[in-house]
Amino acid sequence: MTEEMRAIVRELLPGVRANLEDLVRIESVSADPARAGEVQRSAEAVAELFSAEGFEVQITSADGGAPAVIAHRAGPAGSPTVLLYAHHDVQPENDHAEWDSPPFEPTERDGRLYARGAADDKAGIAAHLAAVRAWGDDLPVSVTMFIEGEEEVGSDTLSALLTRHRDELASDVIVIADSTNWDIGVPALTTSLRGLVRADIEVRTLTHAVHSGMWGGLVPDALITLSRLIATLHDDAGNVAVAGLYAGPAADVDYPEERLRAESGAVPGVQWIGSGSTVERLWTRPSLSITGLDAPQVDGASNTLVASARAKVSLRIAPGDTTDNAVARLRAHLEERVPWGAEFTMTVVDTGEATRIEASGPAYDAARSAFRDAWDGTEPVDMGVGGSIPFIAEFLEAFPAASVLVTGVEDPDTRAHGANEGLHLAEFERVCLAEALLLGRLGGRL
Repeated sequence: MTEEMRAIVRELLPGVRANLEDLVRIESVSADPARAGEVQRSAEAVAELFSAEGFEVQITSADGGAPAVIAHRAGPAGSPTVLLYAHHDVQPENDHAEWDSPPFEPTERDGRLYARGAADDKAGIAAHLAAVRAWGDDLPVSVTMFIEGEEEVGSDTLSALLTRHRDELASDVIVIADSTNWDIGVPALTTSLRGLVRADIEVRTLTHAVHSGMWGGLVPDALITLSRLIATLHDDAGNVAVAGLYAGPAADVDYPEERLRAESGAVPGVQWIGSGSTVERLWTRPSLSITGLDAPQVDGASNTLVASARAKVSLRIAPGDTTDNAVARLRAHLEERVPWGAEFTMTVVDTGEATRIEASGPAYDAARSAFRDAWDGTEPVDMGVGGSIPFIAEFLEAFPAASVLVTGVEDPDTRAHGANEGLHLAEFERVCLAEALLLGRLGGRL
């Protein structure tokens, strides 16, 4: 049956790819208010695709949020219900000059399809579409589609949507197609993700800027003060020095040095920071970065002491920690170490809880079996992800009895959120086959 399904999926792929390319051409950038109409058009296009497959479809929103698509098609009586999640909104494309081809015109090069959203996450929608089409009129399970429209801006109204549509979304198995595989040719289930705390910190040493010659040597400037405060956040080895944050073990997975350097984009002489195994540092230990800084530009800077300075702190918290704990620990650390009596403020921008999934039971066994067959006998990896997908925790809370499978169409060179985002087309075929096989196994057909 696996080879028969492989042939079916292969025959369907040109049409599925055409549907994907049509979706990609819609500039559904949820962060851009000027393109709200494009987000709506994207939802309508998704709705049309699943309506054509016999689904009962609705476009919905909550609390003024972006449109989501909910669709349902019944399977055989008594069969399990499988919820298939993806999102149709995309990240901003940023500077078009950094792209090798137009960001919203899908372009194939060397076995990849390049465009914004070609992988993250319109390919997730396309994979769900392929799996349903592969079974035609003989769907082995009941399927509910939930295609969100604001994942790239934090899923602010997801909780409201889950509450409002709880009965329609209730399911036995939830497949979230918004993660990655371990490598080209090696599938994975994502079983842990770090959480996120973003905060703006500011120090003030003066009520207004003053002459650096007249007052330098006595009055501390805000940039030096902020720099010294930021420097306390790591120890000499590069570990996060904020006391009380959780750190845990990771899977015993080898991450070769040459692959690590190639995929990270690190320059040749850069040394890694922190201690512990590579995957612990990437998946199950906290990390802290400064992702923005407000300061005068070097070009044109005057000889004055800067009165205030501000930085954006991005703290990734390990599975097992909570954002409440992380916020409290970060605030206490910084308040205790502000140099020279400067005024200090910390404003939390947003948070997202970490996720840890106990990936055992029949649904996970079925997924691993489907992956193994789709990837020609290659064993899938249970992997962590250093990034954050906070809405997964919301699904786990809303549907505690469901088995949540976090899968994905991406690979280490997908470059999601960056220029030249690309979908590896051979891997995409395997993803589509694996999901079709999974539906069959969950329905007892394979």
